[in-house]
This record gives sequence, structure tokens and C-alpha cells, in this order.
Amino acid sequence: MRYHLKPTLLLFTVLINLNFVFAQITGKIVDESNTPLEYATAALYDQSNNNLVTGVITDINGGFIFENLKKGIYYIEASFIGYEAKTVKNISVESSKTNINLGILNLTLGNSLNKVVIEAERATVVNKIDRQVFNVENFKSAQGGSGVDVIRNLPSVSIDGQGEIMVRGSSGFVVLLNGKPLQGNASTLIAQLPANAIERVEVITAPSAKYDPEGKAGILNIITKNGAVNGAFGQINIKGGLPSIETYGNAKAHQRYGIDATYNVRNDKWNISVGANYQRNDIGGRREGDVYTIINDIKTQFPSTGERSFDETNYSGRFTVDFTPDTTNVFSLGFFAGKRNKVRLADIVYYDNHAIDLNNPNNRLYTFQYFNHNVRERKSDFALGSFDYEHLFKNTSKLSTSLLYEYTLLGGPTVNQNLGFPDNDILYQDEYNTNDNPLHGVRFQIDYRFKPFKAGILETGYQYRSLDHTGDFVYERRTDFNDDFQLVPEFSSEVNLKRNIHSMYGQFTGKQNKWDYALGLRVEVMDRTLKLKDKANTIDDTYNYDFIKPFPSASVQYEINSKTNIKAAYSKRIERTTTFKMNPFPEREHSETLEQGDPNLRPELIDLFELGITKKIKGGNSIFATGYYRDVKNLVNRVNTVYNDTILNRIYSNVGNGKAVGLEVGAQLKPTKDWSNFIGFNIYDYKINGEFDNRPIDSKATVYSLNLNSTYDFSNDATLQFTFNYLSDRVTAQGTDSRFFSSNLTFQKSFFDKRLTATLQWQNIDMGLFDANEQSITTFRPNDFFTTTKYVYEVDMIILNLSYTFKNGSNKSKFIDSEFGEREF
Repeated sequence: MRYHLKPTLLLFTVLINLNFVFAQITGKIVDESNTPLEYATAALYDQSNNNLVTGVITDINGGFIFENLKKGIYYIEASFIGYEAKTVKNISVESSKTNINLGILNLTLGNSLNKVVIEAERATVVNKIDRQVFNVENFKSAQGGSGVDVIRNLPSVSIDGQGEIMVRGSSGFVVLLNGKPLQGNASTLIAQLPANAIERVEVITAPSAKYDPEGKAGILNIITKNGAVNGAFGQINIKGGLPSIETYGNAKAHQRYGIDATYNVRNDKWNISVGANYQRNDIGGRREGDVYTIINDIKTQFPSTGERSFDETNYSGRFTVDFTPDTTNVFSLGFFAGKRNKVRLADIVYYDNHAIDLNNPNNRLYTFQYFNHNVRERKSDFALGSFDYEHLFKNTSKLSTSLLYEYTLLGGPTVNQNLGFPDNDILYQDEYNTNDNPLHGVRFQIDYRFKPFKAGILETGYQYRSLDHTGDFVYERRTDFNDDFQLVPEFSSEVNLKRNIHSMYGQFTGKQNKWDYALGLRVEVMDRTLKLKDKANTIDDTYNYDFIKPFPSASVQYEINSKTNIKAAYSKRIERTTTFKMNPFPEREHSETLEQGDPNLRPELIDLFELGITKKIKGGNSIFATGYYRDVKNLVNRVNTVYNDTILNRIYSNVGNGKAVGLEVGAQLKPTKDWSNFIGFNIYDYKINGEFDNRPIDSKATVYSLNLNSTYDFSNDATLQFTFNYLSDRVTAQGTDSRFFSSNLTFQKSFFDKRLTATLQWQNIDMGLFDANEQSITTFRPNDFFTTTKYVYEVDMIILNLSYTFKNGSNKSKFIDSEFGEREF
């Protein structure tokens, strides 16, 4: 079955022509850094008698509009809490056809309020109707690092020992960069973004219909720094790591260094940015494991220990240009290209491989030991370009279009050698599997925003996304170093995925008295075709999966008083499946594991509900709490079956439903002028109900996480900060993941009028006392198998970052990033 949408140009032609002529006054309210002030107030007065005519609230872009005005002389007062009000007088409306654009109204922080309190308040969190906005200025421990170091401070976010980022316990979330969608592996993507380029992070846990519905935990929107003044900005950042304190007996020394540079020049019409970066980030560690399988009452057990380390290199170049010929049109062009390479080394000794008959457990059938050399390399060469256009109409209606094309060549071999121990010259089995899977992705989007009546704003849009991902997987084996590799056809394959998505949405937002509200509906049409073929020409299958689905959303916020708000929201979401998780042909992950996907894998469908309250407290302190419920259907989990006596088959499968009921609390506490703290806590009950391989699944646990950020300012250019992140035990469909925690200490000092900033970091503090940066993963099925693996990652790492600004203008860089390839990396 196939669904196709007809062109929607007629719809947008009608919408664009809804630009009626009437007397109106428009403008935009921003702060000193030219950041739009959403929910600021614009009040219109009759200048002849100072009577209030009407008042409006600004939209997400800081814009406001007064319509259907009578002839007369008016003045406007613009205001926002914590800022000095600004008045614009002598606004003359001559006739019903008068259109007056006041342009940008800049508000400054109020002198009557404590400036230190205001800055701390802005640096923590602002709660809006559909999101929490975190200003990262005070996250000193992140500066000089990556985006991962920024978001680990947020109450909703936790990061486990594998580096997997989770929002409210789920790794399924979408990352936006400056409001633009980026599909991909979140950990890889965020890790590539320098922390010192980030201004704020918006956590949108129940997104509205105008956003793509992907991501069961919502959206992280990362906003990069920008400025409003013309001129040039240039900055170079250098990172270097001291030699590892704890080496874990790894084969070679690990390296950590990098350099990135940005140059931006801006005038009234042009904004041009170029950037380049190179990063080397190795992580040492080891792995300790124990596994057994049971087949026909024969129990085979193979404990192991050895190195598990990562060498990671990436470099890229970026270029963007914005052209603003007048106040109503903006053209943007961007390019991004580079290479990524990540090598995981696992040199593992299976020191007591043995088997027993459970009917006679005192006698071993055999005892054996061997050495497994496993190297998994993942490469990605990528290039993408985008073109955006925005047009602002006289009545502040706005038309936006965006086109992106991406090409990514993914690949990389896995080497798996089972050798003798201690004599590594003995070869038992040598396997080599590689893949070459280029990816082509296209995204086109058009959005129209207008105000057809006073009650609110209507937004509507259309999006088309196309993914063409082809893969050629070759699996070879030999049993003697002198032999040639032989193809293993049942493990070698061609996997081709094509996916087209059409979606349209409509959303209405408004404000009446103390109520803010938003109501939207998105309808998505997906067509997915997966073609499979093995090298033995025995399998040639096609799997189709199509749907038409609605994705509604609703949110409401009520202002109890100037310090207290309550809000509620609902959002329907989807978590799509990657090509990797649908490839049914096994890949040798390492000695004891084959990994494969399910071609019939269905996307997860999610219902999100939340209810929250925010409260400002005396002294610039604040607290917020949000209760939430997440119901996931077609839950995808990684599960195991027994392939043979010493190999488990790791499969991605729909295992049933997952439900989470939780509470998230965050607070800013400032006991003294120089000491500030931000604390985030999340706790939830999680249940998985379903089945796999004709066996029931019933797992449940209470999970919690804690993020603490404590900062002491010695002066305006010297700061010490301590961060602590803790994640409790969690359940999966077949087992548990253990607790994980880490802590960091950062000292930052600025020199030369803050042009040079030095940041010294002590990462993963342990000192041999705390078992920091360690995690165990356990899976089991009674009378079938049991596996537990402990991952120990490097601790007590010392990193020095130097950032030098050689052109001290404002950074207006707006780089693009990967839409498709990151997700498959």
C-alpha cells in the first residue's frame, strides 16, 4: 500500500494572500544581546489622555502587533519582568491603511534590582509554556569541553557508562540546533559541538505539533551564541590532556587534544562564518565479564577480562552565509563536510572457558582458555548543504522555507580473532566483516505563520523527508594465517532502505488574561521499503511498512501570580527505527556476541503527559517540579538468544509496552553572593510488559538521577566549580544496568580583559576510592543464558583548555549539522 500527497502550493497561496490591509502597529522586543523576549508586554495608550487602549504579549520571536486602530496619536510602553520599561511616543495613525513598523525595541536590565541576582536567575532556568530554557553561562565545568558537558547538568538528562544520553530515562529524543532538526546519534552529535559555542539549551519534553513528532522523550534544542552588532568575531580554542594517571594496562597511551576555530564577520546585509575543528579523544579502560549458556543440560561458562578502549578522531569544516537585502527577506546558505573515525579495541582473555553436564555438575567436560583480539572501526565521510529563505510580511506574517541535502559514506571493518593463550601465534578463528553503506538524505520544509484574529497566532506547514540508505555487508573467515579469507554467504548481504515521509501541521497559540495555550495537530504519511539480499542468492525479500497517523498536541499555562505558574501538556510522539536495527543479517560484534536486527521492526508510538509548577523564591532563588507519564507502545529493546554454546545472538525487537511515571524537580539556591548551586533530581517508576521469543516480559524498577552544579566565584574572572552526576540501577527487557556516577572539578581564570580564558578540569574524580565511571550490564533468561559485563572507564583525567578571542565582536555564527548520517553512525 502506498500513500502520496499532492502539492500543497495552493494551500500556501491562499494563506499568503490573507494579508488584509488595516491600520496596524508592529514591532519586536529584545534584550541587550538581541535575544527575543517571549511573553514581554506591549501596552498601547492614547497619548491625548493617557488611557490604555489595549495590550498584547510578544510571541516566541519577540514580535507584537496592534490591529484595527482608529485615527489618533498613540504611545507604546514595552516591558518585561526584571527589565527597564521603554516608551515610544508620538505614533501617528493617519488612516485605516496606516502600517507602522517600530522595528526593534531593546530592553535593559533594571537598575532597581540586584544585578547579581538577575544574572544568576537568567543563568539557570526559565520555564515557559512548552519548554524549560537553561542558560549555560554558569556551567563553568563545561567550558572548553563539548555539548555533552553542558547538558549533563540539566535535571532531565542522565548519561550512563556507555556515554548514552537519556532524557527522563529514555535515549529516544531529538536534537535541534538553533531550531533546525538534526537526526543522529545524540551522543556523537552533541559531543562534536564546542561547549563555549552554546548560549542556552531548551528542554521540550512535550513538543507541539509544529515539531517533527520523532523522539519519545521530546526535544533538546541547542541554541548557539549570537550577537546583534556589526563587526568581526574570531576565536580559537585549544584542548590538551595530560598523560593518563590510570592506564589499566592498555596497549598504548591514549591521547586527548584538539583545536577549533571560528571566524565571523557581519554587517547590515551580510553575515559570513567559517569554522574548522580537529579533535582526538581517546578513552582507556577495561572489561570484566562472565557468561554462561545452557543447551540440552550442558552449561558452558566463559569468564573474561581485558582491555576495552576507544580511539576517536573527527575533523570538519563549515561555512555559512546569510544575506539580508532588506528588513523583510533573509537568505541563508550553508555547507558542512568532514570525517569521523571511532575505533574500539577489545583485547580479552577468556581464562576459564569450560562446560559441565548439569546432571553431573562435579565433572568438567573440558577446560579451555583463549585470547580474543577484537577491533571495531566505524568511519563516516560526510558532506551536506542547506538553503533557507524567510520572508516577513507587513502584518508580521512570516513564510519560511528550508532545503537540506546530505550525503554520508558509512563503513568500517570489524576484526575478530580467537587466538591461543598465552601463545597468540595459534589461530583458532579469524573473522573479518566490513560494510560500505552510502546514505542520501533530503529534507524540504515550508512554514507559514500569521494572525487571522486577535485571539492568537496560527502556524501551519508542510515537510518532506527522504532517506535512501544502501548497504553492502561482507563477512569473511579463515582458520589458518596462511589461508585466504573465505566468504561466509549467510552472514553477507545487501540491505537497502528507502523511506519517504510527508507531514502537514496546524497549530494555534494564544494568551488571554493569565492563560497561555497552544493546540495543534500534525498528520504524517510514511512509506518505508526495506530490501534484503544475501550473497548466496537464497534470500531476496522486500518488507514494506506504511502508515497515515495523526500526532496531536496541547499545552496550557496559568499564571497564579507574578512568582508562580502552573502548566499541563500532552504530546503524541514516534521513535523511528534505524537501518542498523532492521538488518537481520548477523554481524560479529565480538567473540561472544553476534548482533542483528529485525526487518519487521515497528516504530515506537508514545503518549506524553505532564503537569508542572514553577515558583520564584526570595533572593533570586527558584524551584520547579514536573510530574509526567510516558506510555510507549511497540517498545524496542536489545534482547539475547543463544546462538551456540559460546555465542549469544543480540537482537533488536519490539518487546511490548513501556510505562514511566515520574517527578522531576529542579532548584537554584544561592546561599551567598559568590556561591550558587543548581540541583536537578528525577525519579520515576518504569515497567515493561510484553513478550519475546514466546516468553513473557515483566520488568519494573524505580529509577532516579541527580545532577548537582556548585559554583564559587573568587572574582569576576576566576571561578571554581564542582559537578556531580548520579544515575541509579535501571531495568531492561532481560536484565538490569547498574548505577553509574561521575564528578568533576573545574577552575577557570580569564586574562587580558577576558580575551584569554584558561580552564583546568579534573574529570571523573576517583583517586582509587569511589569506583567512579564504572557500570555493569546484566542480562539473563532462566535455564537459557546469563551474562554480566562490567565496563571500567578512565578516571582522574586532567584536561587544559585555552580559548582566545582575537576579534572581540559578537559571534553570529549559525552552522548547520547532520540530518541523517549521524543517526546511523
